[in-house]
Amino acid sequence: MNSITVIGSLNIDIVVRSARVPNTGETIAGTELHIIPGGKGANQAVAASKAGAPTRMIGCIGNDAFGQELTRSLSLAGVNSEGVSILQGVTTGTATILLEETGENRIIIVPGANGQVTPQQIDALWSSVVESKMILLQMEIPLETIAYIIKKASANKIPVLLNTAPIYPLPEDLYPLIHTLVANETEAALLSGRSVTDQATALAAAKSICAKGVNTCIITLGAQGAILYNQTGSLFQPSFKVKVVDTTAAGDTFVGVYAACVLAGRTTAESMKFASAAAAIAVTRLGAQTSMPAWQEVLQFLGSVGD
Repeated sequence: MNSITVIGSLNIDIVVRSARVPNTGETIAGTELHIIPGGKGANQAVAASKAGAPTRMIGCIGNDAFGQELTRSLSLAGVNSEGVSILQGVTTGTATILLEETGENRIIIVPGANGQVTPQQIDALWSSVVESKMILLQMEIPLETIAYIIKKASANKIPVLLNTAPIYPLPEDLYPLIHTLVANETEAALLSGRSVTDQATALAAAKSICAKGVNTCIITLGAQGAILYNQTGSLFQPSFKVKVVDTTAAGDTFVGVYAACVLAGRTTAESMKFASAAAAIAVTRLGAQTSMPAWQEVLQFLGSVGD
């Protein structure tokens, strides 16, 4: 089946807006509180589905109101959530997000049910996963499970796109099994051992990561754009200039839309451009899944900037 399987986290985002974050020991007044569906796995599934890719989600939630809201959000976006397990005695994952007026944020994640995604769950659902043309992974479920999925996917010749967020070291034997690795500046610096501050240093880091065996490396640079490197060469995609409201899930939007475009047979340049445009739209809106554009909005945006 020509589809994407996303295996990863489902969180409820508790977003608190204020002029700035408080200093140690300080209490300040906030301006807004929002409860929004999120989690890097669910976010990328929603982004891919909205971009037109048949998408299924695998993960874990608690038997609570937050879990119900997450499955409802997936359903509204057209994501198949039959692989999302509802667990007893554990809470749905949460991300508490402190959002400043500038659009910058600070996030604290409590994994909850996300920490219960196991190799056994993957095995039980593998008959449907193996039909996929691509698997998307992030780092908000146990590393043991991530490694298991990567190895199992490689053995079945299913390309894996790994978004290395939140970052922690990867076992060296996994790199050659990863088709596409997507990292931001901080993550790329840790993985490559190089400082990443601009296009040139990002390219050097991407080359270093690919030297470990990764087929394609994409490094996102926020407002500076994104760079892709593989054996055929490199490609730089500038960012689109927009008024930033909230940067939450901009990277997830990029990943999901990029994957959907690749699945649809678009060129690398097209996939990078559409992904960047979708991420630009997302940062002009509040929240994670609530900020992600429909495909028609991406096309209209590109038309408005002269595409």
